[in-house]
Amino acid sequence: MRIVIADDAVLLREGLVRLLTESGHQVVAAVGDGDALVRAVVEHRPDVSIVDVRMPPSHTDEGLRAAVEARRLVPRTPILVLSQYVEVSYADDLLATTGGAGGGIGYLLKDRVAAIDEFLDALRRVAGGGTVLDPEVVGQLFARRRRDDPLRELTPREREVLALMAEGRSNTAIARALVVSDGAVEKHVRNIFTKLTLPPDTEQHRRVLAVLTYLRN
Repeated sequence: MRIVIADDAVLLREGLVRLLTESGHQVVAAVGDGDALVRAVVEHRPDVSIVDVRMPPSHTDEGLRAAVEARRLVPRTPILVLSQYVEVSYADDLLATTGGAGGGIGYLLKDRVAAIDEFLDALRRVAGGGTVLDPEVVGQLFARRRRDDPLRELTPREREVLALMAEGRSNTAIARALVVSDGAVEKHVRNIFTKLTLPPDTEQHRRVLAVLTYLRN
């Protein structure tokens, strides 16, 4: 894959460059601020970009805002955001750029980079157009659920399946995690689509819509 990295922490940035290069990928740009990220995405049209949420000058949400701008200029460009802490609002802002049409999006805590195989797998899924969310983000989303939650019709098992979908897992991976058959997962997924009244469309599109419904309520 051709990858852009945006992180103002030199050690992490160079560590990512080395990790990705040794894994057979090409880092086409490694930058330290949001403006440079936007320019790099427009110039290189990478397969995926890895972006730190907090970058200069204020170290608040410059990286996130740059990622949103990059997706505005290069629609559906895959972005994997890394954050030191769980910021559910940041995940919401980034997911809002999908417009329900997908285009790889990921939000992971920086600690996940240490689990190299899992991190590289998440990066591949985002580059392939998937949605990958850190399990801690998913957990906090459950905690803030409202009474008028459109997901209230889902059974506890269906909620478990949808939570794992939000982490970007395939049906087969969900079946392994829940120790059930692939067929059982497929049935749960169909029920989720029906209960959320998602119109018939491609499987991937409806998965994205289901995850967006889950995240925004």
